[in-house]
Amino acid sequence: MIMANFRFHQISNTKKIRHISKIFKNSSFIVFLHGFMSDLEGKKPNAFLKFAKQNKLSFLALEYTGHGKSSGKFTNGNITKWSNETSVLIKKFVKQNDFIIVGSSMGAWLALKQFQQFKSQIKGFLGIGSAPEFLENLMWKKFTKKMKSETIQKGILQLKHGNYEYPITLQLIKDGRKNKVLNKKIKSKINITMVHGQKDEVVPVSYSRKVLKIFLNAKKKLVIVKDGDHSLSSQKWLKIIIKELKLII
Repeated sequence: MIMANFRFHQISNTKKIRHISKIFKNSSFIVFLHGFMSDLEGKKPNAFLKFAKQNKLSFLALEYTGHGKSSGKFTNGNITKWSNETSVLIKKFVKQNDFIIVGSSMGAWLALKQFQQFKSQIKGFLGIGSAPEFLENLMWKKFTKKMKSETIQKGILQLKHGNYEYPITLQLIKDGRKNKVLNKKIKSKINITMVHGQKDEVVPVSYSRKVLKIFLNAKKKLVIVKDGDHSLSSQKWLKIIIKELKLII
C-alpha cells in the first residue's frame, strides 16, 4: 500500500488545508474530492494516488476546512467555502495543466462547481455515489416538522444516521440552495462516468443519472455496481472504479 505524504497549505491567516500532492513534470493531474464529513485517511485516496504514480500522472487531493486534519470547525463550513478552497488548491498545484476530476458523494457536487472555473482544463469526470444538492433534497425535505423547527430555532440539528451523528447547520442548508448545479447544462466533449452502488442507501442511483443529464456532447456512462454500497471502498469495488478511471484517461 502506498502511504500518502500529507502536507499543509496555508490559504489565509486562519485556514490551513491538509492535502496530498504528487507532481510529475508536464503531466496531467488526477484531482480527488472526498465526501461529506470524510477525509483522506480512507482507501479511495490511496487507491487513486497509487494509480496516479503507476501511470506517471500528477495527483492532488485535499481535506476541506472542518474535515480531517484541516483547520476550522465543520459547523462553519458550507458548499461555497469548500468549493472555493478546492479552487484555490487547484490553482496552486494543478496550475494550467489538464486534469481528470474524481468526486465521491458530496465531492461530485464540488467537482461540478469546478466546471464553472476550470472547464477547459477538465478532461474527464468520474463520480462515485454522486450527491449533488443532497442537503436540500436528501436532508431538509426529509426532515420532520420538529427537526426543521429545531434547526431554525437553534441554528443546528444533530442528525443521527446509523452509528454516525452529523451536525447540520441552518447556514449549511441555506448555502446549499445557492449552489445548485443540476439546473445548468455543461457543454463538453469529455468522458464522464458515474459509478453508483446498486444498494446505496444514502444516495439514490437517480442522482448519478441527474449528473449525466446536465452534460451535452459528452461521452457518458453509468456503471451500477451490483451489491455496492454508498462508499464503494472495498477492494473489489475499488478495482471496478480504477478500471473505469483508466477508460476515462
